[in-house]
Amino acid sequence: MTGYLLGIDFGTESCRAAVIDAAGRIVGVASTGYTTTHARPGWATQSPDEWWSALRSATAEVLRTTGVSGEQIIGIGYDATTMTVVPMAASGEHLADAILWMDVRAVEQAGRAATSSSVAVRYIGDGAAPASAEWFPFKAAWLAENEPELFDRADYLVDAPDWLTHRLTGEWTQNINTAALRMFHNRDAGGWPRDFYDDVGAEAALAKVPERVVDLGTRVGGLTAGAAAELGLPAGTPVAQGCGDAWAGQIGLNVLRPGRMALITGSSHVLTGQSAAPINGPGFFGAYTDAVMPGQYTVEAGQVSTGSVLKWFVENFARDVVAEAETRTAENTGSACSAFDLLNERSAHLPPGAEGLVMNEYFQGNRTPYTDGRARGILWGMSLRHTREHLYRAIQEAVCYGSEHNLRTMRQAGLSVETIVACGGATKGADWMQMHADVTGVPIELTEVSDAVVLGAGILAATAAGLYPSVSEAADAMVRTAVVIEPDPGRHDAYRPYVDAYTQTYPLLRGTMHALADQGER
Repeated sequence: MTGYLLGIDFGTESCRAAVIDAAGRIVGVASTGYTTTHARPGWATQSPDEWWSALRSATAEVLRTTGVSGEQIIGIGYDATTMTVVPMAASGEHLADAILWMDVRAVEQAGRAATSSSVAVRYIGDGAAPASAEWFPFKAAWLAENEPELFDRADYLVDAPDWLTHRLTGEWTQNINTAALRMFHNRDAGGWPRDFYDDVGAEAALAKVPERVVDLGTRVGGLTAGAAAELGLPAGTPVAQGCGDAWAGQIGLNVLRPGRMALITGSSHVLTGQSAAPINGPGFFGAYTDAVMPGQYTVEAGQVSTGSVLKWFVENFARDVVAEAETRTAENTGSACSAFDLLNERSAHLPPGAEGLVMNEYFQGNRTPYTDGRARGILWGMSLRHTREHLYRAIQEAVCYGSEHNLRTMRQAGLSVETIVACGGATKGADWMQMHADVTGVPIELTEVSDAVVLGAGILAATAAGLYPSVSEAADAMVRTAVVIEPDPGRHDAYRPYVDAYTQTYPLLRGTMHALADQGER
């Protein structure tokens, strides 16, 4: 190969641009932030002008720092946040700021899904869980009802990845990833579920969705002359159809075949994988038709609070450990030490179950299997023997129990998970990753490139540029396993009763928990 690929990642807080080679090595990354506006409680908007400015800045910076010239870029791939609705004119002008994924103004509209008889509700935990106000049809219905003039003026209502498609190529497309995952599109059932859109008040929005629904990695078009001039890249550079950020991470982990599950960690945990059959059931989302790979079905589950609960604990109950870690780092120049490192050392002797502690990590609610925004954290089994290290270990174990609970739920629907491939912040802790493997009983792979999201964008770029004939073949060539963490059978058996206790706790306390939540909000 005589050139490089540009991978673009539009996250919630910043745009990152990465230069990647055909072997999947990241040559360099640059990032530029943008602002989020919260005009009212529950609202969140961003400016597409700031998005574009951030992309220009990040692209210029990564080319400068890597020494790669714009002429050496031979393909562009990208991802962006999903459920981020942008009202657009046919001219390409955005008519208002984008309604960001985290915006939940459409609670009333989402509530209408509960009374819909459409088969589309199978995507929402088989209709057993509440619909999320974040998703596209509900935000579109809110616009139609609350800002009818803006809604009528908009020729298109597009998600963030499709805004970027048009900005780069001038083409109007709907990526299959967003369509299936957050807009209820199902190719097996004829496409858009018009009855569902009618039920929630979003029927007019379907006329504003781009007609062309495109598979990921497909060459949408070439970079326009105007976009090329602004980005310092050659006009006509192939641009791949992009997707949502989490699913770019799934691609960057090469979780593109049934039997493998991506675990994307950070403040939260996301589990996403592939099924050969269109399974559905209570307690998880999907299976979404063709959402990542044509002819396959994508399933999704997740935990709202994971790494964020550990961070909360350390900041509030281990400030002395933070100070000690900072001192050790200063005394040992070049050898960083964190509070997490020290707490891991001091809790390493504890047996599975933290000597009788059980915690539910629902500090910010539960995403799956209950989809309960009013759920809260639970800790029980305390005795005078328990120390700070026991509590720290119980939090770590709770996160692992939550992952296993989600896997159990999907297994009950017929999904087989033989391997987990992980990325993100949790992978920095070898002991915690071992705990994930021990609790779930599933081997965990870590890949050479930990930044799976931008690598996934690069894999899409490589496919559109013709370096590989398909996304799966590009991923096979560009993603390499670095470490395999095997579960310990004995520890897996020891953890099983604690997982059982974890799964039994929330249902017993749900009514009381909701009553207290309601009381606290008065």
